[in-house]
Parts: sequence; C-alpha cells; structure tokens
Amino acid sequence: MIAAHSMKDKTVALFGLGGSGIATAKAIVAGGAKVIAWDDNPDSVARAQSAGIGTGDLRLVDWKQFSSFVLSPGVPLTHPRPHWTVDLARAAGVEIIGDVELFVRERNLAQKNSPFIAITGTNGKSTTTALIAYIIKTSGRDMQLGGNIGTAVMTLEPPADGRHYVVECSSYQIDLAPSINPTAGILLNLTPDHLDRHGTMQHYAEIKERLVAGSDTAVVGIDDSFCAAIADRLERAGKPVIRISKRLPIQNGYFAEEATLYLAEDGTRTAVASLQGIGSLRGEHNAQNALAAFAACRSVGLSVDEINAGLKTFPGLAHRMEQVARQGKTLFVNDSKATNAEAAAPALSSFPRIYWIAGGLPKEGGIASLSGFFPRIAKAYLIGEAAPQFAATLGEAAPYEISGTISAAVEHAARDAAKDGSQEAVVLLSPACASFDQFQNFEKRGEAFRSAVLALAGASPIQGAN
Repeated sequence: MIAAHSMKDKTVALFGLGGSGIATAKAIVAGGAKVIAWDDNPDSVARAQSAGIGTGDLRLVDWKQFSSFVLSPGVPLTHPRPHWTVDLARAAGVEIIGDVELFVRERNLAQKNSPFIAITGTNGKSTTTALIAYIIKTSGRDMQLGGNIGTAVMTLEPPADGRHYVVECSSYQIDLAPSINPTAGILLNLTPDHLDRHGTMQHYAEIKERLVAGSDTAVVGIDDSFCAAIADRLERAGKPVIRISKRLPIQNGYFAEEATLYLAEDGTRTAVASLQGIGSLRGEHNAQNALAAFAACRSVGLSVDEINAGLKTFPGLAHRMEQVARQGKTLFVNDSKATNAEAAAPALSSFPRIYWIAGGLPKEGGIASLSGFFPRIAKAYLIGEAAPQFAATLGEAAPYEISGTISAAVEHAARDAAKDGSQEAVVLLSPACASFDQFQNFEKRGEAFRSAVLALAGASPIQGAN
C-alpha cells in the first residue's frame, strides 16, 4: 500500500466505495488523515464499515472540515450533470481529486525520480500498458503496474529509488488528477467515446491532453486529427514530444512499415525492432502499441536490446487477440473483449483467412460497418441473440451457420478449418457483441471459448497464453 502522507492530519471526504474506493480510503487513513466515506449503495457502506473505514452521510456533514474530496472515477464529475457530492464540494470550495492524484502527490513527496509511465487513449490502453510493464519487468527492473488496468494505484508498493510505475489512466481518472506529471506520458489515439460523461469530443480531448501536457516527455500518436493537433500544440509550448505513427513515415519520431518499427531523425530512418512472428502483436493497431511502448521505455532508460527482448516474448492480454492454441495449421484466437463492431475490426484486419465466431447481445449498428472484412471470412459461426440479425447482414457476402453456443461454434469451426488448404486458418472469437445474453461478462465468455478449444483433440496450448 502507498500511504497518503500528503493528507496527514487533514480530514478528507470520499465518495465511491467499490474496491478501489475502499483501498484509497485505507491509504488515506494510513497516511495519518481522518476520512469520512460514503456511497449511494448501502451494501458498499456496510462493507467499508466492516473494513474499519469511517463513514458518514455526506449530505449531513459540515463540508468546511474537509481539505479534499476524493471521488471515485466512476461517478459523474461534469456530465450528464455533476453528482450531488460534487455540488456540495464546489459550494464549500473543497478540491475534488481521485486516487491517481493521491499517487502523484506521494511520488512527488517521497521519490519524484521514480520513473512513472502513464498511458491513455481511446483504444489500446490496456495492451500498451501491459506491454510496457512486461518489457520493464523482463529487463530485471523493479516494476509496479496499476490504474485503470485493474489494480488500484494506491495498493501498489510505495515509491522507492529505481522503482518503475506503469499506470493506465482513463479520462475519468485524468479529470481527477490535476497534478499528473509522468516521466513519460502516452496519448495513443482519440475517437468519440464517453461523450455522455464529457459532453463534447472537444472536452474529452482536452482531458486526455492533460496527461501528456504534464509529462516530462510526451509520446503522442498522430494518426488522428485530434492527437496530431495536440502534438503540435505541446511542441509549440516547448514540451519534448515524440510522435508515433502506425501508418505513415514521419520526419522525427517512431513509425511502422508493415512489421518493422523505425526511428526517424530528421528524415533518416533506422530500424529498431521487428514484430514479424510475434503473434501477440499482430496487426496495425498493435504496431501502434509497440511504437508507444518502445518510445516510452527508451525515455526512461531501457536499451534497444532490452526492449526487443520484451517484445519478442510478450504473451498478450487475456481476451484481447489472445492466442490460445494450435491444432495442426489452425490457430485459435480469443478476442472476447471485442464487445462491439469497432472493437472487432482490429482482429478481423489481422488475419487473411478467418473462421469467425460472432454474436451475443447485439449493439446498435450490428456488424454492417465490418463489411469490408467479409471477404476474409471463410465462414461465420453465429451465437446468441444476435445470430439472426448477423446472418441477415452477412447475407451472401460470407458463408455462415447459426451455431447457437460457443461450444458448438468451436467444434464446427475447428472441423472446417482443419480442411482449409491455406497456410494458416484462424478460428477467431471476436463477437462484436456484449456477452450478457449467455455470460456474466466478456471474461467468462472468453474462458468458455478457451475451455472449448483446449478440449479439442490435438489442441496444443500456446506457451504464455493467459
């Protein structure tokens, strides 16, 4: 745990008592502060009380006693309207922060030289975060991984000399971290997302920009107009900027051509890495992730050889283009995290011959936007509530069957792929749907796929698969 010593002898309000909220409250108490915590869910309040955390209805207390208000990132700060606690804090002139801000203050207080890499963007955050963490860890350095990727940042080990922090940051967390100042800040990309919570695309982009604006070195993907403008703006302000592009050669920065990563310096290119044969980093989107990881790791002192060693053995993330097994020439890939069409597109773009398992609880728009990938589909195996709708969209563009369940889809896809004459056939679960018609969450769906694949005769698990 990182004790919040920056709050010592203060009284702090806290709202939101999920797992990270309780961890944050404990960190505040460990730092020598008094906390009064609350949640709209009585069960969450009861769990906090049983954990020894001081609670109180924040509607009924005097807000003049609070030096800070720590808000869960899942609670609205601005849109569609501020949560009632936000109104109370603002009326009392109390600062509103989150757990990432507490982490930043503790690092500044205790060990500001601890390398800190923070990652944000609309897509690819988790893979890039995991890749950077893996590269640093395999280099033998002390590494702590947390934030939006699933580990509450205040539960990490305290700042220490040589300890590296790799923290994934959502827009909600950045909005509550006004002092965020990573050694290397990464902004991968920006597309419309979470506008229900941020109001406009412009506001969403402004929040994301704060992470790189506060960093010692800003690593910015420039393949979309919002991020390209941010990179230019930061450079004009005198900020060190490393541009990355997964699509186009650039004059200065890092870019990819097919599977090769290049460093460009005044137009002179030098190959620094190859992703050829690294199954967990297939596809243009993963080239961007690898470029960001390379640039950030170099900026905190890792060598080219250390970075390449990590790239070559990176196992990937569970449920995100996770290579599960092989059966002869057939590769089985679990992309259960693809819960809508946009999220399924990267996997569909990464393989030339696909036996596609798709379906579940359909999202608005279905799979019509994926029609450009239909020529890659050797056959589709449709599951869940979306099966009839997806069948109608596929029409005569690709063969399909309505399999109903993942187990039936895996069995039939494996049988058909085994007869495929191509060099490599891929059985891909990339549902383009939510899971809730048949599964509790996308993780459970991915686990069902993995179990069905590994039950196949002759299926050989891929080493390092999650």
